[in-house]
Parts: sequence; structure tokens; C-alpha cells
Amino acid sequence: MNAPTHSAFANTAEEAIAAQDALDDPMTSEKATEVAMQNTLLTPRFYTTDFAEMDAIDVTPVREDWDRLIAQMKSDPNKGHFKKNEDWDNVDWEGMEPALKAEFIDFLISSCTAEFSGCVLYKEMKRRGSNEDITTLFQLMARDEARHAGFINDALREAGVRVNLGFLTQQKKYTYFRPKFIYYATYLSEKIGYARYITIYRHLEENPELRFHPIFKWFREWCNDEFSHGEAFALLMKSDPKLTESFGNKLWIKFFLTAVYSTMWVRDHQRPLFHEALGVDVTWYGQEVFRKTSEISKQIFPMTLDIDHPRWRKNLDRMEAASRQIAAAKARGGLGGMMSRLGGMAKAATAFVLVFTIPAKAHSVPTSTRMEPTY
Repeated sequence: MNAPTHSAFANTAEEAIAAQDALDDPMTSEKATEVAMQNTLLTPRFYTTDFAEMDAIDVTPVREDWDRLIAQMKSDPNKGHFKKNEDWDNVDWEGMEPALKAEFIDFLISSCTAEFSGCVLYKEMKRRGSNEDITTLFQLMARDEARHAGFINDALREAGVRVNLGFLTQQKKYTYFRPKFIYYATYLSEKIGYARYITIYRHLEENPELRFHPIFKWFREWCNDEFSHGEAFALLMKSDPKLTESFGNKLWIKFFLTAVYSTMWVRDHQRPLFHEALGVDVTWYGQEVFRKTSEISKQIFPMTLDIDHPRWRKNLDRMEAASRQIAAAKARGGLGGMMSRLGGMAKAATAFVLVFTIPAKAHSVPTSTRMEPTY
């Protein structure tokens, strides 16, 4: 059987990556790969974990919902979707305002790295595992994430850059997370990814004149993949109630909610021209994404954050200002730069604590976690 000629038609992550490599020709982009290689609080990371513990998961308590989800993913409704077609408009990269172009390319590189980091983790779980339920899930998720990363790289090529996915796999630093932290962080990243993409997609549906790049036309199917992946992690957590019911784990859930929301707020507010070009008020957008994600996460998390609390936005803005101070101090260097950087880190930590200590809103988790995308 011939290998697929494009990642959009790949049946596995390995096929998708091979198809991408075949397209890469001699083109390289050291700058794009260098950006993807960075490890900061705001950049996507590559993760590793205790694969034996994950392989021991028993999904029997959620078997009916699990089998239905896996069947849906196996049916592969988006096969062939993540590929340029007649709906892909020509992009005037040379005519794009330089600062907007820089922010948009940064957005694409960050998105590509985030998608590929998931692919790497899921592919490794498939390789190391023997539990058919778990390895099947991660093979399907790795396939989807590899397609997404490949599609973004196709868009980047038009701008004369690309992320070297193979190089990232070998050279990017890996961060160890315990399995339960993988569950919390990945569940949230997939669900908030859905909320982000569908909010932009619906906005541009109503305002097509603001769609300055064709990739936004593909966001609905893209975010539906994200939604399904989040559903899988919700079921993994549902299969072991202590992950969401013990006092200690509730604190961890609140920590990850705070960290993921804060990171998104800071990162998005540092791309003002990108959101301006879309006609989106970035503060409204952040709060809207948080509302959608909070509503969705009620399916498995026993709490939501109080995003209307007086301390909420004030301290998110302080974290964003501190992040700018840290970046400027790092670029400045020297003793003065180091002192300013430490000061910025202290401000960010203080603001984070003030957000984390806002009382959460508790609620009961439903018996069945399964949801379908409705936004």
C-alpha cells in the first residue's frame, strides 16, 4: 500500500510526519525552529510521563461512553480535511503589515509546536503501551495532532518558513509530568483550544471581511478534533474518581485552571495586532473563551474559577505586565537586567497567588461526562 502523499490523509502519526518530511525539500527555517525550541512559561512544551502507570488505566467504569468515543474517532470524519483546496485564498505575505505578519507567524509557530507536542506524547504512549484501550486512543490522537501540525506547517511554508518537526522531536527539552498532571493539563488545553478556535470561527462567520488568512476557514473541524480529545481525557479521569474528588487533587485542578487561563491571557495580550486584525477585543475574547471552557469543564471538574471576581482581571493584567518586564530585562542583560527580571518574576508570582486564592465555584459533576460540541 502506497504511503499518503499528504499528512491530511495519513492513518497514523508516523505516516503524517513522513508525508511532511517528503514535502520539506531543501527548505529550512532556522528561526522558526529556534522559536519552537524555546522553553519558557509561555511557550508550548514537550512532555514525558510514567507510561507504565498510564498503561495500567482501566476504563471499565466508563466502557459504554469510551467505546462510543473510540468508534467515532476511528470513523475519521476529518480525514483529508487538513489540506489546501479551492477554498484556500492566495495570501499576500509581502503586502501584510510587518508587525502583524510577525505576530501571526508567531501564532502559527506556537500552534504548530503545541499540536506536535501532543503528537509526540501520544505516539510515545502508543509505542510503550500494551493496554489496547489506551494505545488505540493515543494512536488516534497522535494521528490527529500530526495532521494539524502538518497543516500549520503548510501555511507557514507560504511565508517562507517552517518548523522542522523531526528536529524538534530529537532536540527539544522534555518536561516530566506525573500522569494525573498530564490529564489535567491536556484536558484543559484541548477544551480551551476548542473554545478559542470556535470563538474565532463563529466571529469570522459573521464578519468574513476580517478573515485575513484562509486557515481560519478550517477552524471548525480542527476544534472538533480538540473537543474529542478532551472528551477522552475526561473519561480517563472519570474512570478514577479520586483524580477529581480528593481534597489534594481539587487543589491541583484549581492550580491548572489558574495556570492555563493565566498563560492564555498573557500570551494573547502580547499579540494585539493579530486580534485587532481579526476585529476581536482581546480582553473580551479572553473572558469569552474562559466562559466557554468553564461551562464545558463542569463535565468533569468539580469547580470553576470565578472569572468575574474583582481580583481576576486586575491580576491577570499584572501578570501580563510582569511578563513584559521579564522579557525586556532578559534582553537587557547585565546586573540591572537580572535585578529587573527578578522583580518581574516576583510581581508575576504575587499576581498569580492573588488569582489562585480567589474562591472557586463548586458544583456537582454529572454521572455521564460525554458532551458534544454545541458552540
